[in-house]
Amino acid sequence: MAQQRLELSEYRGVWVFAMFDLPVVLKEDRKRATEFRNLLLKLGFEMMQFSVYARYFPREEAADTLRKRIRRGLPPAGQVRLLLVTDKQFGKMEVYFGKKRADAEAPPDQMQLF
Repeated sequence: MAQQRLELSEYRGVWVFAMFDLPVVLKEDRKRATEFRNLLLKLGFEMMQFSVYARYFPREEAADTLRKRIRRGLPPAGQVRLLLVTDKQFGKMEVYFGKKRADAEAPPDQMQLF
């Protein structure tokens, strides 16, 4: 099977952040919050911090499709924000563990299509 490599560019590649603040007081609220979190994981997002998930896309068009799927799975209450930044902007993020600075996550080395 032939594999196709996509040219990665720090200006074409984008990161989608899903940030949310959902109610968790009632058992049903917690269930909906867990379902939303599981949806993000199923769609390939990784937890960066509690309630902040991110996923890299080699092109913005691919991210648009995924954002539509997230919108269909939004919980009925709470706040969800979807933020798209270029890989170049993402690379300017400052990350700290305590007072120690760390590197931001790197995008995948290459994308493969099967």
